[in-house]
Amino acid sequence: MRRDPDTSSQKEIVEPVDLIGEIRYVNDSDAQLMVAARTEADAFAGIFDRHFRAVFAYCARRVGESAAEDLAGEVFARAFGSRGRYDAAWDDALPWLVGIARHVVADYHRSLGRCAHALSYARELVGTIDDPAANVSNAVDAKRELPRVLATLSSLSSQDVEIVLLAAWEDLSYQDIAIALDIPVGTVRSRLSRARRRMRAQVTRRHSRTPT
Repeated sequence: MRRDPDTSSQKEIVEPVDLIGEIRYVNDSDAQLMVAARTEADAFAGIFDRHFRAVFAYCARRVGESAAEDLAGEVFARAFGSRGRYDAAWDDALPWLVGIARHVVADYHRSLGRCAHALSYARELVGTIDDPAANVSNAVDAKRELPRVLATLSSLSSQDVEIVLLAAWEDLSYQDIAIALDIPVGTVRSRLSRARRRMRAQVTRRHSRTPT
């Protein structure tokens, strides 16, 4: 007949256990969270909290901030639906999310018939690529070079442009870009090197014609 005291003591024990359950994923890697999310949906909240801002920034640079929040939400919706296919060997989920974001942004542009719109955001690229061309005599005016940079980007394939932007805007490594685009690392290296050579040549030619 002492169930009431027992019941109250059980409540006191259950509450801290629940709190522990809420924070148990804090120290887990992305890979561990993604594996856990296959059976426990709450674990995916950790992925959202860690990477939403980066995914939002990726989308905003390509479609503008007004549409970026909806697109970022779509990225995580698709990611949640695909969580069972996540490769547990990837400790960082961001490159995988960027790969999904590429398709979401592409779908957005297709639906609006504005594929060329993304290229206009390449203006932010000037001065952000870690390349020797940026240091040519320190006299290159970034604003004057913008048309040539855009012309150079427009001469590249869409995938080459994406590689350049992932390196410049998202600061992804070669390996991360390879994951995001689902291509070999060697392809990333060669295409980025080629794109940079073209941009360097454009800047150098422009500078050589600048009156001293």
